Amino acid sequence: MKPRTPGKPDTDDDQRLLAVLIDADNAAPGVIEGLLAEVAKYGVASVKRIYGDFTSPQQTQWKKALLKHSIQPVQQFAYTSGKNATDSSMIIDAMDLMYTGRFGGFCLVSSDSDFTRLAQRLREEGHTVYGFGERKTPDPFVQACDKFIYTDLLRREPPPEAPAAAVAKSKAKPSRKQPATAPSAAPAAAKPAAPAVPGDLLAQAIEEAADDEGWAFLGTVGSYLGKIRPDFDPRLYGHKKLSELFKAHPALFEIQERGSVGGSKSIHVRLRA
Repeated sequence: MKPRTPGKPDTDDDQRLLAVLIDADNAAPGVIEGLLAEVAKYGVASVKRIYGDFTSPQQTQWKKALLKHSIQPVQQFAYTSGKNATDSSMIIDAMDLMYTGRFGGFCLVSSDSDFTRLAQRLREEGHTVYGFGERKTPDPFVQACDKFIYTDLLRREPPPEAPAAAVAKSKAKPSRKQPATAPSAAPAAAKPAAPAVPGDLLAQAIEEAADDEGWAFLGTVGSYLGKIRPDFDPRLYGHKKLSELFKAHPALFEIQERGSVGGSKSIHVRLRA
């Protein structure tokens, strides 16, 4: 029998096994669906555990999400009022899983800086660490991860109103006693403004990966950005892909698609002169 490669499932694909560890005190059930979809981009979520005191009324909202997504709850009672024992339980489990040698990466879901040293220790052992947390996450924890994803980017937007309902409303006859008036539309919830595009950072990444003519392979640019800014994500600037971010600023960047032997195209980018 062929020896099993640590961190990889016994299948023909090359996806790594990942351990997803969630701090219930610092995560919201509303992001779980999008979070697990994001995790699937990086590997197979072989272990999914969530830590907290589920006897507390604050944690009852988790029950439905845990059942739906087959997440194992790890009950941790608060030994002393005002003290959080959840962090210690999650850290101990992470170390136990690390020493099994079965996992290629860890997904730490929390906005708590107490997990900074855990992320550092996992990386020292050669594991990839993906952090997930809110925008308030302290920078030391963000920088301790290989990649950090802000959970507000993973929330699913509510579906738009069904067309049939809109048609039914338009066919409703106005009352004869009252003059017909246009229905007042409810004000749409304002989306948070996207931060300014970090032009200097993008330019630095291109220059580091550029050839003699200034062209840089987009994959290399993205890799460099992830190394120097673990929380860099084109979705922060309103674009799903890095290529879309560059294409949205033609005054700053040039985009070139090149064919390859296999028929697929590679994207290159350079700064405008």
